[in-house]
Amino acid sequence: MLAAASLLFTACTGGDGGTPPASGPATSGNATGGNAASGNATGGGQQTAAPPTVAGRIDGLQLPWSTVFLPDGTAVISERDTALLRSVGGGSAKGGPVSGGPAGTIGPLPDVVPGGEGGLLGLALSPDFATDRYLYAYFTAAGDNRIARFRLEGSGGQLTLGPPQVIFSGIPKAGTHNGGRIRFGPDGYLYVGTGDSQRREQPQDRTALGGKILRLTPDGRPAPGNPFGDNPVYSLGHRNVQGLAWDSAGRLWASEFGPDVNDELNLIVPGGNYGWPDVTGAPHRPGFLDAKVVWPSTADSSPSGLEIVRDTAYLGALRGQRLWAVPLNGEFAGNPVSYFTGLYGRIRNVSLAPDGRLWLLSNNQNPDFVLVLNLPG
Repeated sequence: MLAAASLLFTACTGGDGGTPPASGPATSGNATGGNAASGNATGGGQQTAAPPTVAGRIDGLQLPWSTVFLPDGTAVISERDTALLRSVGGGSAKGGPVSGGPAGTIGPLPDVVPGGEGGLLGLALSPDFATDRYLYAYFTAAGDNRIARFRLEGSGGQLTLGPPQVIFSGIPKAGTHNGGRIRFGPDGYLYVGTGDSQRREQPQDRTALGGKILRLTPDGRPAPGNPFGDNPVYSLGHRNVQGLAWDSAGRLWASEFGPDVNDELNLIVPGGNYGWPDVTGAPHRPGFLDAKVVWPSTADSSPSGLEIVRDTAYLGALRGQRLWAVPLNGEFAGNPVSYFTGLYGRIRNVSLAPDGRLWLLSNNQNPDFVLVLNLPG
């Protein structure tokens, strides 16, 4: 069905292959002009270190959406529209050449119904994968979005997928605003980013699943200590959460699509209300939490996948076609800096590999690819 992926090595020549990084007039404080604004004054003044450099590229994918890494370094990648799980062989030690064979096919996930922004979306690996072998997947089915887990047996290019066990269902689906990111937190619970599914009444309704970040046990129950009792909702007032990551102190951050303005990077607190559809960005409205970074123009960002490495948040931009880096300092975010603007198309996801490199997933490049980056430091 798909051409075999090939691995292309790129020499590390500094910067992003000859194009200097672009930061734009990003400012700290409450400014609303420029490419981005940090939502707090004390976060300004920081800058990221030297730019990332390209280490390699893995071609031959089709609308990849999420990446997880097995203990042996093998990458497992979801493809949204084909509903296939693809594999790329384990990586090498940091600083060595990118390694791994052509992308293999583990198999299609059953019951996936692609359409619009729906299909096979986020992946998460069980914290106890070494013993339970569970891979979790968020996907669009005939009537809803749901989360299932599968046993993933074998290693490297010889992986097989067990039958699905649906652990959570009923998340509203739509052609847009479909959410899809899942990730296990440092506390061992599963966090789920959902979209409002074009149902604007849902984000402010604590009993609805749309427009939320959910927190679940590995078996799909509301996690103990959730802010609204026996309820999976962890935070509310979201439009379309696309990225989840934790900083070195265990604080949860999330990237989120705005409408035609005000893409966001948010610091998530239990029970926090982030305003949608009543407000976007950082308007300082009582009862709502401001975003820590706001991109007033969605042409500069549309932030999707999120990864935090050494307290720098890296966000893939879809419409903005670049990698954003945002230095974090406690609860504050510094000035965003962008790299690779327009060079590699729409960036769907950002993941940290076991060898310390960053994997970016391109989208809508036909065919799509993984861009592997060396990080500074």
